[in-house]
Amino acid sequence: MPSTVLDASALLAYLYDEAGAELVADAIAGGSAISAVNLAEVLGRATDRDDDPAQLAGQMVDRGLLCGAVSVESFTDKDAIEVARLRPETRSQGLSLGDRACIALARRLRLPALTADTAWSQLDLEVEVELQQIR
Repeated sequence: MPSTVLDASALLAYLYDEAGAELVADAIAGGSAISAVNLAEVLGRATDRDDDPAQLAGQMVDRGLLCGAVSVESFTDKDAIEVARLRPETRSQGLSLGDRACIALARRLRLPALTADTAWSQLDLEVEVELQQIR
């Protein structure tokens, strides 16, 4: 059972050993979940670094991340409704569809969300937000 929901920014920090990677590693070790939408965002961002998304996904499986320490959760029709409902209240802080997908999953699973996006802390999201420390 996961104890934290990862935003794409958190998993990217872990994969590319960026600031805050240790905090994400601890969350992963304790069991984490990620929305399929956020996984798509991670793989899409990998292409910005000229990484092959299929190869990166394979490496994550080989390392025991995907389908292991990090469960990939489907994006449901109820999540889609929640993402839509979040749009008006998060627009002022510029939260993306991916951000809202992470929040929707955290709400559904009743778990805290781990992100590097400080804008989330400015909102009452009805979900605990753990900010990844950027040093």
